[in-house]
Amino acid sequence: MTLAARSLSIPGRLSDVSLTLDPGTVTAIVGPNGAGKSTLLAALAGLIPGAVSLGPDALRTLPPRLRAQRIGYLPQSGDVAWNVSVRTLVGLGRLPHDAGVQADAAAIAAALHQLDLETLADRPVARLSGGERARALLARVLAGQPDWVLADEPLAALDLAHQQALLARFRALAGEGRGVVLVLHDLALAMNHADRVVVLHEGRLAAQGAPADVLTPDLIARVWGVAARWLGEPGVQALALP
Repeated sequence: MTLAARSLSIPGRLSDVSLTLDPGTVTAIVGPNGAGKSTLLAALAGLIPGAVSLGPDALRTLPPRLRAQRIGYLPQSGDVAWNVSVRTLVGLGRLPHDAGVQADAAAIAAALHQLDLETLADRPVARLSGGERARALLARVLAGQPDWVLADEPLAALDLAHQQALLARFRALAGEGRGVVLVLHDLALAMNHADRVVVLHEGRLAAQGAPADVLTPDLIARVWGVAARWLGEPGVQALALP
């Protein structure tokens, strides 16, 4: 089911943002610092009140448990309140469900495998590197098997190999019919790996559509204030700055 915002306005942060996101696609939200990217993602997750719907239902009308089953949200912050094991942390993603011990164990094992965390499953979170912690937090989201995965800068702390693996995982999730929404700062990642790009500027929607149609040199100059051009073939393009 679609995830949509209708004239979403949050005083001081977002103004009149409307968009409809389709399941089975990877959407990248991009924009300069302070453009409202994280605010939009949190509103789409139902964490900030606003005019957001999931399918035919206003998000605010869904019971919290059902909303948590359908939408998995990963914030920028990597804070973990307790020094639990990675396996226990990932298992928290099963809290909205009542599927039984075997189903929970299978979902946790799958999430650990998908994020290359099996050898770290019994390690305390405090002993993880920044990149390992980021992967563990995302595994917690994936363990919940949500219809929508919303992640704020999920690649920021990862090395190149794990970035590539995680991008492939997001693509696989979309291939399963789930919706994936990522806040990204790297425009090349958005260009090469997203099906759709949403550009925010000063809290407003500047553009949305296919990456090649949206992330033009003219728009980059207008929104980011820099001259840039794309190099390379579709799917492996790099952004060249003067």
